[in-house]
Amino acid sequence: MTAIATSALFRPLRLGTMELPNRIVMAPMTRTFAPDGLPGEANAAYYRRRAEGGVGLILSEGTVIDRPASRNEPGIPFFHGDAALSGWKQVIDAVHGAGGRMGPQIWHTGSVSGMSGWEPEAVIESPSGLLAPDQPRGVAMSEEAIADTVAAFAKAAAAARSLGFDTVELHGAHGYLVDQFFWSGTNHRTDRYGGTSIRERSRFAGEVVAAIRSAVGPDFPLILRVSQWKQQDYAARLAETPDLMTDWLLPLVEAGANVLHCSQRRFWEPEFPDIDGENGLNFAGWAKKLTGATTISVGSVGLSGDFMAAFGGESSTSVGLDRLVSRMERDEFDLIAVGRALISDPRWAAKVRAGDANGLKGFEPAALGELV
Repeated sequence: MTAIATSALFRPLRLGTMELPNRIVMAPMTRTFAPDGLPGEANAAYYRRRAEGGVGLILSEGTVIDRPASRNEPGIPFFHGDAALSGWKQVIDAVHGAGGRMGPQIWHTGSVSGMSGWEPEAVIESPSGLLAPDQPRGVAMSEEAIADTVAAFAKAAAAARSLGFDTVELHGAHGYLVDQFFWSGTNHRTDRYGGTSIRERSRFAGEVVAAIRSAVGPDFPLILRVSQWKQQDYAARLAETPDLMTDWLLPLVEAGANVLHCSQRRFWEPEFPDIDGENGLNFAGWAKKLTGATTISVGSVGLSGDFMAAFGGESSTSVGLDRLVSRMERDEFDLIAVGRALISDPRWAAKVRAGDANGLKGFEPAALGELV
């Protein structure tokens, strides 16, 4: 690996009011190191180190909106309330001080339970009171609860802009609340937020995106993270064909999402191999082709192991980036998000740029136990 070979990763990119020095994004990764939901100096230093290490855009860990049961672990940070927002102001000031760019990921976990067994005191809410197909958990949201949730997302996004963040990301993936509306297995509603088609079940997400766009203005970059797979079912697919993917994603782009952050477990896997073969476009590539939106790809970048396996205690070794570079060179997608590699090594981007292949670290699950 040389600096020349990876130059496609280090081209600048402008997105509305945000100018990025390169195409490397720090992926949102839940860390649960916010006591009482409040980020502090340790969190600010953690993100600052990634900015110092050359990451083009930092996306925060998931931060939850102002709803009674929006988080499923006690150490997940809030993105509401004066104390939490003061902590996030400290974070963005630290990142900007190091020359970085950053956005919070705003989130509602829906009916998904956490890994620790902790339970919120409030009633758990989701589209139909289901964790997964035929697995009840919590209650179905009323239309009033839905309206309040849309407003809470918009309020969080407005706070992000007022604090000085450069962008905001809406978490609509991995089987959490927004994604539970998309998925027929967890959305059995018979009102306007349900339906037999993915377009109908996308109404809630479209209202959230539109409300955020109204709150932040026309030029502020709005990222929407989406996935086919769910942590409840790795094989789940919302869109089996390009036409269905268009029905799902294009209305969300038209509602105001500038960027689609397309999560898949392995970025090199083709989305529709029956159409364009085993080396065909990945999820982000197809999303870009079908909607015209800027896209971020993600999934096991630079590592041998799978993302979800890491949380089951599996290690991963560093591997070459040839497949990534070739896809970036042909502009299949616009940005690449890096997860676990940046948990272990805040200088990962700088090492890639310098061609320091020997200096790249693998991932050890022990790294999840501290903010390196």
